[in-house]
Amino acid sequence: MALTPEMQAQVDMQNAIEDNRSTNQSAQEAKRAKLDTLRMAKEILVENRRTQAAADATDITASAVTTLAGELDTFVNS
Repeated sequence: MALTPEMQAQVDMQNAIEDNRSTNQSAQEAKRAKLDTLRMAKEILVENRRTQAAADATDITASAVTTLAGELDTFVNS
């Protein structure tokens, strides 16, 4: 049985809403994963610095955190 044009339009609209929701949910999940990776990188750098001798210790910079996060992300996604 064929749908009336109004019913088909409603089905199409529901499909578009579901696709949009799915896309937004995927984007949010990607952001959450990126933030988790940044937190993990920071924790690794803090722990590594804590275990170094005072003479060998270097400052933890934002670029060091983002670099390590990028390396972790590459490793996990390979």
